[in-house]
Order: sequence, then C-alpha cells, then structure tokens
Amino acid sequence: MKKFVSICVLMILAGALIFAGGAKERVSITSAADLDGKRIGVQAGTTGELYVQENLPGAKLVSFKSGIDAALDLKNGALDAVVLDELPAKEIVAKNPSLMIVTDKFAKEEYAIAVKKGNKALLDSINATIKTLKLNGGYEKLIAAFMPADGKIKIPPVLTDNAQGKTVKLGTNASFPPFEYVEGTNVVGFDITMGQYIAKDYKAKLEVIDMAFDSLIPALSAGAIDFIAAGMSVTEERKKNVDFSDPYFASEQVIIIKK
Repeated sequence: MKKFVSICVLMILAGALIFAGGAKERVSITSAADLDGKRIGVQAGTTGELYVQENLPGAKLVSFKSGIDAALDLKNGALDAVVLDELPAKEIVAKNPSLMIVTDKFAKEEYAIAVKKGNKALLDSINATIKTLKLNGGYEKLIAAFMPADGKIKIPPVLTDNAQGKTVKLGTNASFPPFEYVEGTNVVGFDITMGQYIAKDYKAKLEVIDMAFDSLIPALSAGAIDFIAAGMSVTEERKKNVDFSDPYFASEQVIIIKK
C-alpha cells in the first residue's frame, strides 16, 4: 500500500513539474525599453517596422500585411507585442477586449501625401487642397467624422467630382482604420475622403486602388498610381523615392499587448 501511495505521489510531482516547465512565463511590457528581445509584430513597410529594425536589434521581428493580422497572432500567443500607429491600434483594441495599449514617448511621425518625384503640378494642387481644408473648417469636419469622441464614425457622402476628362489614381492600403478601410464593398476613411477633395480640386475623377502597403511606392514609381494616401509617414528614406506634400496629421507609435 505504501509503495502504491509513493508511486502516486511521484506521478503527481512529475506531472506538476511537466506543467510548470510547459507553462509560459508572462511577459511584462510597460514601455518601449521592454521590447528588446521580445517577439514583435508590425505592419510591413511602416514606421513601426523601421523603429524596431533600427532601435531593437535583439527583437524577433515579424512583419504582416496588416496590423489586424499581427494582432491576431498576438491574441494567439505567437507574439509578445505589436507596434502600430496610435489610431489603428485603438480601433483594434476596441474590437478585442483581451488586448490593451501601452503608450511611451517614441517614434512620433507626420503623415503626408506622396507623389512621384518631379510631379510638381499634382503636388502643388494637393498642398493647396490641404491648406484650404485647414482654413475653411473642412479638416475639422474630417476629424469629427472619422475620429469622433463617441467612437461612432459617420462617413461623409461621396463628393461630386469636377472631372474634366482625366482620372487621378489614389493608391492606399485599406487595412488602416480610420484612415483607410473597407466598409461593405467600398474603401473608405479619412484619407479617402481627403482624396476626393484632392481629385475635385485637381478637376479629375478619383480612382482608388487598394494594395499591400509595401507595394505603394514601387507602384507610384512605375506610374500605376498618381498619389499615395495611406497614413504614410514622412521619412528620409522615403524622400529618396517620392515627393511629399505638407503634413496633414501627426501621430505616434504605440504598443499593443495582451491584458
């Protein structure tokens, strides 16, 4: 009997050791400094990816087509954290109660419209539209529509174009709410509505082309699109390949973790 009890105790202890060995230690991330050495998800081609590459040499970087895809891997335990722009991160966390945001003072950025190198006519027109929107209250209306305090987005009606026989192609990556995302069968968002204003002032019909974020600059260089409106931040590296408009929005990177 004693021998049987001893065997049972040993089996219980062995099981406890196996369980303890297999259990993952909870990762504590309270600031950007805690990210080094961790498994970090980012959206490919974004400032978040660049930040991790340049500042966290020990991190295990995993790039995704969208921040939403990265967040799914975070929920499933394949990542320790996701680094993403603030507003899209808030949208993701609002729809996933098991996730939360950690803020820190790092990787601030400004969004701007990108055009092909040397396309001064379009660039000047875009800058004029941005200036007009900020002067006539249109910019504040866009903020109120797509970034409302109550969280209830109200998509403005599509603007009537002022086309004079030409089309201007807007390239974007529709997985970056509230700037660009899919609603039903349409690509909508802050940048898309601003693109409608740009096309109207340019006296052109707007065509929206959705593609992977890291394909946007090559598509612009190849002439497949005329301008990029995709929550794209201004960086010195990107300036080598595109011309940027005046900035239209300031943002920063945040960290998404599991609660």
